[in-house]
Amino acid sequence: MFTGIIEEMGEITAIAPAGDGWRLTVRSPRAAADAVHGESIAVSGVCLTVVGSTSDTFDTDVMKQTLDVAAIGSASIGTRVNIEKAMPVGARLGGHIVQGHVDGVGDVLEVRPGAQWSVLRISLPTDLAPLVVDKGSISVDGTSLTVSAVSAPADPSPWFEVSLIPETLAATTLGMRAVGDRVNLETDILARHVERLLAFRAAPEGGSR
Repeated sequence: MFTGIIEEMGEITAIAPAGDGWRLTVRSPRAAADAVHGESIAVSGVCLTVVGSTSDTFDTDVMKQTLDVAAIGSASIGTRVNIEKAMPVGARLGGHIVQGHVDGVGDVLEVRPGAQWSVLRISLPTDLAPLVVDKGSISVDGTSLTVSAVSAPADPSPWFEVSLIPETLAATTLGMRAVGDRVNLETDILARHVERLLAFRAAPEGGSR
């Protein structure tokens, strides 16, 4: 379980084939310093398991399904990534509940720099559109953000916007994003549960459960 508060920007330093997936080496001195085998670390919003580490890097395996559905599948050596270690029990929840289970990928449609902040407009897969609301929470590349604008329900090409403060621009990879970049999206787990409950309520009596 994560909070979406990024602790460090890391860098992919090696990519090796591992079956039909990859083994990644990520340089992340803060996370690697006390990383232990088997622990979970979110890499740009993707929950991955540590399989080895040094004083400043950790290794993790990424299965094909993750490569297919997450933006990490287009990463290369040198790609910068957001790093967050799992939330300890009893810690403050500074962002929102983030599982590290990517729901889909969006494309950066527009970057609007301001005097002290920047606004990103990001495309939204149609099936995720009902789960994203104005002033609600969303995780973009593992970063907990508040939705500042969202497309109308009838819009055939859904999108949402997030407003990034200077700290977010400096401390995460979102400050480097440009039009056309792909980003990992994780919607609010509470919204996903509500959608599922409503789907069952709407199902015909005696239907498949």
